[in-house]
Amino acid sequence: MFSYYLRLTKVMAFIFSIKMIATFTIAEPQHAISMYSNPALPPDFVSLPYANPNAPQGGEVRLGEVGSFDSLNPHILKGRSPWQLRFWNYETLMGRSWDEPFTLYGLLAESIETGPNREWVEFRLRPEAKFADGSPVTVDDVIWSYETLGTVGHWRYRGLWGKIERMEQTGPRSIRMTFNKDNAELALLAGMRPILKKTQWDGKDFTASGIDIIPITSAPYQITDFQAGRFIKLEKNPNYWGKNLGFRRGTNNLDRIRIEYFADASVYFEAFKTGNIDIYREGNAEKWATQFDFPRSLNGAITKSEVPHARPTGMRGLFMNMRKKKFQDWRVREALIQAFNFEYINETQNGGRQNRISSYFSNSVLGLIPGAARKDVVALLQPFKTELLPGTLAGYNLPVSDGTLSNRKNMRRAQKLLQKAGYAVRDGVLMDKDGLPFQFEILMRQGAQEYLSIAEIYINALERLGIKATVSLVDGAQYTERLNKAEFDMVPYSRGLSLSPGNEQYLYWSSEVTDNEGTRNIIGIKSKALDYLLAQLVEAKSEDQLFAITRAMDRVLTAGRYVIPIYYENVSRIAHKSELKFPKYTPIYGDRIGFLPDVWWQE
Repeated sequence: MFSYYLRLTKVMAFIFSIKMIATFTIAEPQHAISMYSNPALPPDFVSLPYANPNAPQGGEVRLGEVGSFDSLNPHILKGRSPWQLRFWNYETLMGRSWDEPFTLYGLLAESIETGPNREWVEFRLRPEAKFADGSPVTVDDVIWSYETLGTVGHWRYRGLWGKIERMEQTGPRSIRMTFNKDNAELALLAGMRPILKKTQWDGKDFTASGIDIIPITSAPYQITDFQAGRFIKLEKNPNYWGKNLGFRRGTNNLDRIRIEYFADASVYFEAFKTGNIDIYREGNAEKWATQFDFPRSLNGAITKSEVPHARPTGMRGLFMNMRKKKFQDWRVREALIQAFNFEYINETQNGGRQNRISSYFSNSVLGLIPGAARKDVVALLQPFKTELLPGTLAGYNLPVSDGTLSNRKNMRRAQKLLQKAGYAVRDGVLMDKDGLPFQFEILMRQGAQEYLSIAEIYINALERLGIKATVSLVDGAQYTERLNKAEFDMVPYSRGLSLSPGNEQYLYWSSEVTDNEGTRNIIGIKSKALDYLLAQLVEAKSEDQLFAITRAMDRVLTAGRYVIPIYYENVSRIAHKSELKFPKYTPIYGDRIGFLPDVWWQE
């Protein structure tokens, strides 16, 4: 573990050692592009550093998911599609190395070229790039994909399209995108949109697709069988065009991937114990230590592996909906946080083995530094000093209880905060100044047993304050629909964050997207300070600016008290069939997209 973090320190020091200047200098086509430094791998690299280029080929892996699906199109708002399809079933012009946060390497594109200030970017397609039906990936496919996704696709794709002034073919296999914004990251983002086969969608409504259209893609895996809500099977294309690329060598080693769907997590775990599922991720440290002593684990058929990472914790916990009036007073939100007895819940759920999330970018080099803000952060936030909540500049710490169920000290604080916010208890019910009771609903997906257990403890504590909270368990379809329409009071949610924050942060926190249906700004934040910082983030010209802006954002979000955080892991606990292996060298991002099952193999 120590050697991993020593390596991480060296890698991150290299990544951020060369400060970005205002003018970029890609003067001719290159095999890769980096935001703040030079790509670590040369044009003729053999494989990604965390892939085994000599990995055995073949075999099958059976994965599990809790929930269901009713669509095979992961690029639109409608329906529920297996999340894996976005990553395993489609390819992009450029591909990410998960050991370099700000670097992309050519995938469908053999080269990338930019203007002096990255005001435009040009990609040249590989002549060998083909769809599974043998047809070539063309410039028309790229242009159609970008325009379609940018206009009627999921919200995650539309932001980039609005920043492209024009897209034009510049050669038989070349496309140039010219931007209407001074935003250096756009050149990288432009390489990260899935490329679809245009002719497959001729005469069809892209936004209404369900399970009737199986996509023809250029990716290594293709859908070969499925039953809506039950399972989906992907098989490796034996004629996959890119199998000899350095970017692909040592990845996609398994011939078949099957994903089984279960009604709840307990049934899923039982399926793993009996051998019907091959891999199981365990987020509960107590369960990992005490409940993996079943026969297949004891006889060596199962291996328990821990994979470290140094990515940001992101935010995981109970998200409050700021669109609701009852949550708009920060004192109310702080009272709800004070009433959440984390130490007792952690002991009950995890035997006290896990640490609490303290901020959005903690566990990483981008995380805020505890205590008072440093000068560079203060300078960024100074114009908004009057609107900043207590603790933003001085430092905000989550409450710590004595670990007992009563949590008396923090409950008294919660009561005082609610009183200051204008609430009073009458006949055991907390009421506002108009005599309306304080009550709210916690929306949960069926099968979310961990959160249900947490909510039960929390609801009992809230009753002592006179607050009535209820849990609404809904199926996957209702959950997705209500989340898309922001029809909830409080919801368990997880917002993952990366080591390369940029334009995607706009989707998470910007005021402009708060009221869009399907918005990724789940909380519904509208903050002038955050909007300003988001604009500064995409214009950062150096590592120092990036760090300061990210830490300022972290402070505004954390002191905003929008979420009741729970615990995080700086390792992934993966129990798996012993025949399944992965390289000892793991990327900085650890067990995330691009790792499992991408670089695994079966012996």
